[in-house]
Amino acid sequence: MTTQNTRRALTGGTLAVLAVLFVAVIALANNLLRGAQIDLTQNKLYTLSEGTEKVLGEIDEPINLYYFFSDKGTAEIPQIRTYATRVREMLEQIARRSGGKVKLTVIDPLPFSEEEDRASGFGLQAVPTGPAGETIFFGLAGTNATDGQMVIPFFQPDKEAFLEYDIAKLIHSLVTTTKPVVGLMAELDIAPGFDPQTRQMRQGWAVFQSLQELFEVRTLDPRTTATIDEAIKTVVVVHPKSLTEDAQYALDQFVLRGGNLIAFVDPNAELDTTAEDPNNPSAALFASRSSNLERLFKAWGVAYDPAKVVLDAEYALQVQTQTGAPVRHMGILGLREAAMNQEDVVTAQLGTLNLSTAGALRMAEDAALTLEPLLQSSAQASLVDVERVKFLPDPSSLFADFTPSGENYVLAGRLTGTAKTAFGERAGGSHLAESKQPVNILLVADTDLLSDRLWVQVSNFFGQQIMNAFANNGDFVANAVDNLTGSSALISIRGRATSARPFTTVEALRRGADERFRATERQLNEELQETERKLNELQRTRADDASTLLTPEQKAELDRFQKRKLEIRKELREVRRQLDADIEALGWKLKVINIALVPLLLTLGALGFAWWRRRRPAAA
Repeated sequence: MTTQNTRRALTGGTLAVLAVLFVAVIALANNLLRGAQIDLTQNKLYTLSEGTEKVLGEIDEPINLYYFFSDKGTAEIPQIRTYATRVREMLEQIARRSGGKVKLTVIDPLPFSEEEDRASGFGLQAVPTGPAGETIFFGLAGTNATDGQMVIPFFQPDKEAFLEYDIAKLIHSLVTTTKPVVGLMAELDIAPGFDPQTRQMRQGWAVFQSLQELFEVRTLDPRTTATIDEAIKTVVVVHPKSLTEDAQYALDQFVLRGGNLIAFVDPNAELDTTAEDPNNPSAALFASRSSNLERLFKAWGVAYDPAKVVLDAEYALQVQTQTGAPVRHMGILGLREAAMNQEDVVTAQLGTLNLSTAGALRMAEDAALTLEPLLQSSAQASLVDVERVKFLPDPSSLFADFTPSGENYVLAGRLTGTAKTAFGERAGGSHLAESKQPVNILLVADTDLLSDRLWVQVSNFFGQQIMNAFANNGDFVANAVDNLTGSSALISIRGRATSARPFTTVEALRRGADERFRATERQLNEELQETERKLNELQRTRADDASTLLTPEQKAELDRFQKRKLEIRKELREVRRQLDADIEALGWKLKVINIALVPLLLTLGALGFAWWRRRRPAAA
């Protein structure tokens, strides 16, 4: 065998060995390094937050997670499959970081299989995807050592920002098996009780019944409360109209030692019956229905005027007047998604919230705490005296001298930071002058949103109460309490960026094309309108004339107008086609680069390497 043939054989054998070795390394890496990654994404999508790490550190007994995903059933649904990969990677990351405390099982529930029955048994949602009744599963079930069970029925792609929070919350719920304890300090008749006016037992508000289903609710008397039990994790204060100083001090110290607070204040609580006197009905008309936490607000740097109400022309709801005609009321607001913070778990995914005669929250210039808006008015809003909305037979009168300020008023917000006591004169014992950790307080400048009339219809069906919600007020309250009753680690997990990245270059091209061509379109439209106007005048002149024949000059003018009209319409169609011309050009460039240029460069590189290898023996 010649030296050249030997060299060729060795080269071929080496390439074969390298190919086998490459395949073996890839197969080994897929098994040994599965889930290992370096997170180079801009928003650290694949790095767990500190809060999730703390939740995992609190696990004492093993947690089993069962990830049900219809892999074969979603073969023709690429959007779901892409998000399913994101969910699986997140679950694998959590299982790996838990140190073996979280055990993940991935299951493909095929139709008519035991796995499908198991998914249904957990309570996961089967979503129909085809005309023949095909369904898919895309959810998570978790169990603990004491037969506790929690599920995420279906992973919704539009909730990707809260994926990590939802999974961490499920794990935290399995670790903490008892109902969280919530304290309720209310000066409105929210809870069931005896009504002295009707001398009958009254039903509690629907929002109170919802809280009782989720939490252990303990009532705190605003007149006698001096301390708050350490078992209570969150206190809900509603309409603090006449809290004693001891009750305010109890709230102050509760917040400073790490408790969470939700406070509902109101410049005009329409269901406030504390001032009503059966012997003097007119007294209730002039009694104040406002509430405030003035001393605590001052210490926290919150500026709130209980004598001002927010009017909003954009979110004004229609109400029935005494005459029966529907009229928009600028003091009764129907907030939509644009008014809600979509990056906070409390308000994200809510559709509608109804408020009535709400106040506004601000922060003082020297405030140490930070107020993050949860609910805001539109820019078509203004502040007016609370007396404007009282004794109002015709709500349309609010529009008479209304002038919007252009400011988006904060109707509800999350207060965070290091707080100081509002009772600096007190000392000794367990008194705290400053919070041990950043506080977490939710402030809402309206109490009427809690009332049934603004969000739910309650009916009696064979002795059982049926609730039909027409707004998300109840969900808002449940989300707020649920968020704050979790551990501090869970509260710290906020909405994160999604994996979907916008085509910024395409959007910039679209905006540029729109700006460039819309001006031409407007100009042509104006010319078209002028041409049509002249045509109409010419036709009218012809109709007024006794003669039905056109003069040569009139006929020439008419032909010119009609020809120009057709030309303008053609130009308008061309303008509309050009709106996407740059985007299509960019698409072609990317296709050329990906399909032709990159393979061409690789081919040239390979040919150059082969030429170089051939030249080496010749040179030797």
